[in-house]
Amino acid sequence: MPPPPTASPTLIGSVQRALRLMEAAAEHPYGATAKQLARVAQLPLSTTYHLLRTLVHEGYLRRDKGQYVPGDAPLGLIRPAAPGSDPSQWLGKVALELDAAVYHALYVDGEVRLTHAVPGPSHAVVEEGVPFGISAHAHAIGQCLLSQLDETSRRNHLDRHPPVPLTRNTVTEPETVLSRLARTRRGEPVHESEEYATGTVCAALPITIGAIPSTIAFSLPVTESHRLHSTAQLLKARSERTLTSLSFTVTG
Repeated sequence: MPPPPTASPTLIGSVQRALRLMEAAAEHPYGATAKQLARVAQLPLSTTYHLLRTLVHEGYLRRDKGQYVPGDAPLGLIRPAAPGSDPSQWLGKVALELDAAVYHALYVDGEVRLTHAVPGPSHAVVEEGVPFGISAHAHAIGQCLLSQLDETSRRNHLDRHPPVPLTRNTVTEPETVLSRLARTRRGEPVHESEEYATGTVCAALPITIGAIPSTIAFSLPVTESHRLHSTAQLLKARSERTLTSLSFTVTG
């Protein structure tokens, strides 16, 4: 006798549609109209308006001058880690395993925000001579975060923080920066060699924390640049095994 057919899970369509709208809004952190969001989420405009009113009321989206932008409510879902799964402890273990300085950063409210910087056993963290927030074009952390945005948001960021030369290797032509970001392969590490600081190479890996662009990165002295690619792949494998058990907080 054949086994009974497996029952399909019961899915709530309205929840799915609301999630599609939130994802669409996350792709346009500087605002999109209801029509734009409906098109991206592939929803009828009338349905979109009903859902948008609820999402705005609950704080998951915010209406600003006729456009909708991500609200503050999703940040409340990024809670402190449970005991035994402290991100700082995990990053410390990664720094030890990679023998490199390790970093975590987010892209929040249109800015790069470094949340953790952990030295390795024999490597200090990179001195922030120029604030990371205004030099995203030059370092792997910023390049990785910007690569997770749409083109409009990238241009907006570069308009607010124009690329400037920090070393002889820094790429400063905005269209060249944008072209490189567009070529970044989804989910793959971003590499940078002496673009932010002379004598330092870096790689950054995109990670998922809700709808907030995020990255884990490491730096090495240029004398160890031969380790850059293999260490980035090691970080990727390490992250895929353990990141789901951690929560990174957003600090002011």
